[in-house]
Amino acid sequence: MAYDDVFEVIGSFGRYQKKIYVLQTLPIVFTAIQTCLSLFILFAPDHRCSIPDLHNDTFAIQGPAHAHLVNQSVPLDIHIHSSIGEGIRYSRCEMFHHHSNSTPDRSPIHNSSLYSFECRRWVFDKTEFDSTFVTQDNLVCSKKLHRTHATMAYMAGLTVGSLAIGILSDCYGRKRALLTSTVLYIVSNVSLTFVTNFWVFTTLRFFSGISVGGLISTAYVMDLELVGPDMRMLAGMVYMLFWGFGVLLLAGAAYFIRDWRYLNLTLALPTVLFLSYHWLVPESTRWLAVRGRRDEAEKILRHAAKINNRKCPDQILVLEDKDTSVGRVSLLALRSSPLLMVRCIVICLNWLVVAMEFSGLSLNVSNLGGDVYLNFFLTSLAEIVGFLLCIPLLNRVGRKPVYVVSLLSGGIALVLTIFPILYGSSDLGWVTVLLSLVGKVGSSAAFATIFLYSAEFFPTVIRNSALGVANFCARTGGMIAPYVVDLGKAAGRLSPDYKISGCLAIKFNV
Repeated sequence: MAYDDVFEVIGSFGRYQKKIYVLQTLPIVFTAIQTCLSLFILFAPDHRCSIPDLHNDTFAIQGPAHAHLVNQSVPLDIHIHSSIGEGIRYSRCEMFHHHSNSTPDRSPIHNSSLYSFECRRWVFDKTEFDSTFVTQDNLVCSKKLHRTHATMAYMAGLTVGSLAIGILSDCYGRKRALLTSTVLYIVSNVSLTFVTNFWVFTTLRFFSGISVGGLISTAYVMDLELVGPDMRMLAGMVYMLFWGFGVLLLAGAAYFIRDWRYLNLTLALPTVLFLSYHWLVPESTRWLAVRGRRDEAEKILRHAAKINNRKCPDQILVLEDKDTSVGRVSLLALRSSPLLMVRCIVICLNWLVVAMEFSGLSLNVSNLGGDVYLNFFLTSLAEIVGFLLCIPLLNRVGRKPVYVVSLLSGGIALVLTIFPILYGSSDLGWVTVLLSLVGKVGSSAAFATIFLYSAEFFPTVIRNSALGVANFCARTGGMIAPYVVDLGKAAGRLSPDYKISGCLAIKFNV
């Protein structure tokens, strides 16, 4: 008797599984929030140098006298934006150096290198945000790369968490890994609210990433092991919809809560309730059975059958030796099968490309022009559309065709953004946004498909470890993505971030 035959006895997706499924998957809402939170708490509003000795200086011009002071103190720069083209603005990083009894030349574009110096204080535009960690710690100009470092630290944490907690899950149990990740999530994210130092901030974001990496892989495996074979595709896709709901929740919360501390604390505190999972969520019965702990698994399965109103025989688990003989197998067993090893490497490389495309699109929202909240909301909807498209297609068409088409279509859409950026006017900014949304739909569908395919590909005893390795590769792509997005900011209209992601996506489908 194979383990999957158990579901013929207790039910494939009865009332018991539905309740546990929702509990196990709720943390994914908050992993999505933390993964996208950097877009808001590390957002750099428009800014310029603060005028010395003017204590009530603001970014917004207060009147003619204020405008005169700003014009006499701050040079003008040419600004190139990927969606609106060229424009003129006050310099973000330099001020005029006034000599005695002299007035600076106010030509339309001043040669500031002759008369200016780098400032030390700034005023920020508060149209979109009241406060971010960037405005609090002045992470602009010479410190602007600090923002990318902080985002990369979170992605590095995701990388470590996916691998380390994945291995912990296979060795010591899914539930223990889930609770460990939850405690780390609460401590790191609640503490973040009270931080004032950049390096402490970055360290806590790293540990937050570890917790999120553990929650993502562990909850997904627990969900697939909870239900029967006929329901696993749906369970995997609904899991992704929980992620999509989390991103939408962040969009709404960020719109109404414009201070980064209150936003972070509001979204972190509810996760304290997940500590109750010590009593509410059972261990995976499949993991228990594979590890030889049949009595514990039998007890949980009998309870499930009772809740599902199913009659069960005297002994539910009657497994063949081969179903439990792999209890001590580790990832090192892949070395004995060269074909399996090659396929594992191919899967990991695909994870890297998909994550780079997916993360890059999420992080690039602030560069699309227009309202950042609307852009993020539309991108969030595009994610959900991508996930929903997978549900009717995966079983009818198959995993591989859906993955290839979605990754290819997303990559082509991103490459096509080059044309309105290079050859279009500022009026065609909406075309870039539209193509970005198409790319997001494709990358979301590809991400959901590769996640499901990877979980189904590996055997139970190394499933979470293998999924952790795949996530490790994905998060490596996520670590690269912030720097690729920075290339887009530096190059303006050239948008290398979209070209790189799109070309890689197309290349991996050839």
